Amino acid sequence: MLKILLVDDEIVTRKTLEVFLVRRGYDVISAEDGHHATRLLKKYTPNIVITDIIMPEKNGIELILEIQKKYPSIKIVAISGGGKINAITHLNIAKDLGVHAIISKPVTDKELDEAIESCLKS
Repeated sequence: MLKILLVDDEIVTRKTLEVFLVRRGYDVISAEDGHHATRLLKKYTPNIVITDIIMPEKNGIELILEIQKKYPSIKIVAISGGGKINAITHLNIAKDLGVHAIISKPVTDKELDEAIESCLKS
C-alpha cells in the first residue's frame, strides 16, 4: 500500500486532503508542521510526502531540503496558497529544489491524482 505523509498547518486543508487520499486507498499520516513531519519521518517511511510551503516553525522548503538529504528515495509534492508573496513564487522555488510535482491551492482532486501518478512514474 502506498504510504503518504501529508504536511499542512491549515487543519481544514489537511483534513480535506487526508480524507481524499484515504478514499483513494492510500495509507496516510498527517502533520501540522515541518517539525512534526520530521519526527514522523523517523518512525514512518512514506513513499510520498505532500507538503505545504508556508508553515510556522519549520516551513516546507526546510522540510524538502531535509527529506532530500536524509531520505532521497521519498518523492515530494509541494503545495502552496501563497503567503506574503504569491504561491507560484514559492512553488517555483520548490520545483528548482527538485520536487516531483507542485500544486497551487486550492488543490483539486485531479491535480492531486496527477501529482501522485507523476511520483509513481519517476
